Amino acid sequence: MQASVPPSALFSGPVLAAPCTVVAHAGHVTAQQRQRLLSQRAVTVWFTGLSGAGKSTMAYELEHRLHDLGLVSFVLDGDNLRHKLNSDLGFSPCDRTENIRRVAEVASLMNDAGLIVFAALISPYRADREMARTIIGPSRFLEVHVCTPLHVCEGRDPKGLYDRARTGLIPQFTGISAPYETPLNPVFSIDTGRLSLEEAVTQMLDVLQLKAGAA
Repeated sequence: MQASVPPSALFSGPVLAAPCTVVAHAGHVTAQQRQRLLSQRAVTVWFTGLSGAGKSTMAYELEHRLHDLGLVSFVLDGDNLRHKLNSDLGFSPCDRTENIRRVAEVASLMNDAGLIVFAALISPYRADREMARTIIGPSRFLEVHVCTPLHVCEGRDPKGLYDRARTGLIPQFTGISAPYETPLNPVFSIDTGRLSLEEAVTQMLDVLQLKAGAA
């Protein structure tokens, strides 16, 4: 998470609908056909939780495990996307919403292509996560709350972000100076402060098997 946001990086405009002259063009290969070709069900596992909770660590390990099993998946990591696709966005509530919208649209396209997607983002607002669910589709959206407590996340703090947030150097930092809204009905909650990575990933593979028939 960046320490400051230049004015040019702030997203302030509304999300505009496509003009009436833009018409969607249907392809000849359906999402279901791509899934059959890959022998897997395409879903998006949406990891939400505080910075340092273990979202990205778990997502990348799951991607590795599925690759070894012959399944095709991809990680959409919030920090990585802010260096590229979302590099023009800051951390205001408006920008956070646009950040989630863009990632959800990408995840939806990847699901259409037949891929299993692991999205690892703080995504602090319930309304934004519900928007992501709507974009991706309720049957493909699996919300997982990485519920590692704040004191554990802050104790890890590999980048020193919490220390800087506590001293006011990073404004609008989730859990310190910006809110985090806990999911009301996630498909699964996991506390990486109580489990090893191996245990956490094993539990998530069980969830994938149950919910998506993967792994």
